[in-house]
Amino acid sequence: MGFLADALDRVKPSATIAVTNKARELKAAGRDVIGLGAGEPDFDTPENIKQAAIAAINGGKTKYTAVDGIPELKQAIVEKFKRENGLSYETNQITVGTGGKQILYNALVATLNPGDEVIIPTPYWVSYPDMVLLAGGEPVVVEADKSTFKITPESLDAAITSRTKWIIFNSPSNPSGAAYTESELKALTDVLKKHEHVWVMTDDMYEHLVYDDFNFTTPAQVEPALYDRTLTVNGVSKAYAMTGWRIGYAGGPAHLIKAMAKVQSQSTSNPCSIAQWAAVEALSGTQDFIPANNEVFKARRDLVVSMLNQANGISCPVPEGAFYVFPSCAGTIGKTAPSGNVIKNDADFVTELLETEGVAVVQGSAFGLGPNFRISYATSTEALEEACTRIQRFCGNLK
Repeated sequence: MGFLADALDRVKPSATIAVTNKARELKAAGRDVIGLGAGEPDFDTPENIKQAAIAAINGGKTKYTAVDGIPELKQAIVEKFKRENGLSYETNQITVGTGGKQILYNALVATLNPGDEVIIPTPYWVSYPDMVLLAGGEPVVVEADKSTFKITPESLDAAITSRTKWIIFNSPSNPSGAAYTESELKALTDVLKKHEHVWVMTDDMYEHLVYDDFNFTTPAQVEPALYDRTLTVNGVSKAYAMTGWRIGYAGGPAHLIKAMAKVQSQSTSNPCSIAQWAAVEALSGTQDFIPANNEVFKARRDLVVSMLNQANGISCPVPEGAFYVFPSCAGTIGKTAPSGNVIKNDADFVTELLETEGVAVVQGSAFGLGPNFRISYATSTEALEEACTRIQRFCGNLK
């Protein structure tokens, strides 16, 4: 028996972090690399939010806080859920963690027993299956339609067993940007209404990043009957350009929230006090920058989709939200790269693209669906245009 825990053999490192680190290494070695792997807005945190953090520092708000969030932030979250989602929570139904990832992990650790199943639609955020495995559960992958990246009510119903404890739902999606309309979501919640033992963990991190007048809705809002078994997860990272501040939050049944706080009390304790005060301002202050930023994101999305669809062997649908595209590279499989290597799958495609043209993207297989790759367009328009030009050139040089 080795020194390290057997559980680590069941999980793999984050593919998105691995790609970002590889791009950094090549840059440090002098290579001209454009990194499109990280899901991180290139906008700075808005000034009012930064000033709230500075005021908190100057005001001595630098001590330990309640394990799962200061009362002021919990109240701001209560008001956010009511204002934007039509969901009514009390502050004892709110938890705050060090990013959305900790919220999800706390919930899984607090609820999963060996053999419990968690349904995860593909393509999925890379961490979902591995967090389930680390928490002792079994991920059950449900493949989405490859043209829409959405699951059907029939495929969801077929995946549910007596051992199903959760479905993890993410709309708009990382990695595809696909978002479910209210009617599409209602069809899924109708299935879940029938299966009263299944809980819903909805990751709404990209809620505000939707385009073309898309109307965002969340499961407990669409189907109030699911309210008592839904954990509605969100955070300030993406829409507020606060990735490094590490604040995620959720609303849900009080007994679940209490259990999650117990897990957090024995792991990290409270999130950063200063980041919490910044998040109060983020949720309660002006939201004017969100539509302005979205205009930029939409223009970038349209540029990237257009240019990718002009590349030989690439097909890229138009996503409804987030800041990712998830094009298929099926048309390049079997072709020979300039290195002489044959591209057998999406992992080969992204490896050859990085080596040949210095463009770092993430293989779709890391998200459970290939042959695709993910591009984050949360970077400068100039970098995106150059990267897409290089992708076109790379695809044009395949034999």
